[in-house]
Amino acid sequence: MTLPLTVSDEVRALAPGFTHVVVEGHGLVNGPSTDAGSALLDDAAHRLAVRLDGRAPHEDPHMAAWREVYTAFGAKPSRTRNSAEALAKRALSEGGLPRINLLVDLYNAISVAHLIPVGGEDTDRIRGGMRLVRAAGDEDFVTVAGGEEVVEHPEAGEVVWCDEVGVTCRRWNWRQGPRTRLTEESVSAVFLLESMAPMPVADLRTAAGELAELLEKFSPGARVEVREPAS
Repeated sequence: MTLPLTVSDEVRALAPGFTHVVVEGHGLVNGPSTDAGSALLDDAAHRLAVRLDGRAPHEDPHMAAWREVYTAFGAKPSRTRNSAEALAKRALSEGGLPRINLLVDLYNAISVAHLIPVGGEDTDRIRGGMRLVRAAGDEDFVTVAGGEEVVEHPEAGEVVWCDEVGVTCRRWNWRQGPRTRLTEESVSAVFLLESMAPMPVADLRTAAGELAELLEKFSPGARVEVREPAS
């Protein structure tokens, strides 16, 4: 079953240069991080360093475009970085990239290597389709603080991904909620690869294809589809 995804007219008006590609997989195999996945993360960090050639991640034109859009909907991009910039900073730091679980490691490697935001959601935990909208401000975002589950609400006008239950990711791709994140038990997932102009759409498609190949390699027999939603 293909998970419906839509982007609202309000978001398109805010960011006319936005493009996304979806990779959806069923029959996936997840589990703890592996040596092979760890090697992919190390290679991604090396590819990132070559790409940046001494620049800070936010100096990359694609990251600068994301910062402009974050500012446009009221976020402070130096405090709430998009997921790709945040991962890139960690990749270049002494501590390096975290190891989470195999599927998360795979999509984080793609995000860092190509310097694009990539998110992964467990489709078995999504209710209805996913929508990228500007929040009214009363939507529920369930997260964890101090070891306890708490309910937050996005700011009015904030760009969020949501399903029928509530917000799944705040500030576009800044913070994912635990309800739909990929765990070691996840077998079905949707991966969102997102870009802004001036990144060529062809580069986004290349990254999506690379992710699809990794999913097929690490989950033999899985059904993996790459698509560009019409809306």
